[in-house]
Amino acid sequence: MDRRIDLPRRLHRIAALLTGLYVLVHLVNHLMALKGVAAHIAFMQGVRTLTRVPAVEALLLAAVALQAGSGLRLLWRRRGQRRLPFDRQQALSGAYLAFFLLVHVVSVLFGRAVLGLDTNFYYAAAGLQVKPYHLFFVPYYGLAVTALFVHMACALRRHVPAHVPLAARTRLAWGGVAIGAFMAVVVVAAFSGAFYAIDVPPAYRATFS
Repeated sequence: MDRRIDLPRRLHRIAALLTGLYVLVHLVNHLMALKGVAAHIAFMQGVRTLTRVPAVEALLLAAVALQAGSGLRLLWRRRGQRRLPFDRQQALSGAYLAFFLLVHVVSVLFGRAVLGLDTNFYYAAAGLQVKPYHLFFVPYYGLAVTALFVHMACALRRHVPAHVPLAARTRLAWGGVAIGAFMAVVVVAAFSGAFYAIDVPPAYRATFS
């Protein structure tokens, strides 16, 4: 295989290691919201002792940009070639993840640099608490969590050893999709106030006024 042709795929996989690790930690952070806002913020502050180091943050931002850019290039390069349902699901979920990562990162940087806000639990929860913006943010966040698991499940299905029966690989992929959907419901419900009352500070509500 021509190495120049395969370069986007290699870059995509390299970036996926770093981006994926951070996203999974981020997801665990969001699951901490099940224990309450204080638990979520405390976990986030612990993670920030590493991720807010300038060199580390720059590396993470570069990985996100590389992940999204290489993914979109792969999506375009293989347009019209995907015939199997799981290949299409991987492509669609990857496209949404690229969109979400870019928008989400820009939003967080804007909140920090321009609005002067601590982009913590309340920064995400505000969009789900202030009506009618929840009509956008519920699917926005829900689809992101679901797409993450769909993309990983489809990729895993492709890389399971060939001796594993196709039916088993398919069940594995659908299991990942189901877990993603469940996690999406839990995370969105937690930030929406389904488990306890959430009092979003005025500074965060003001971003939607």
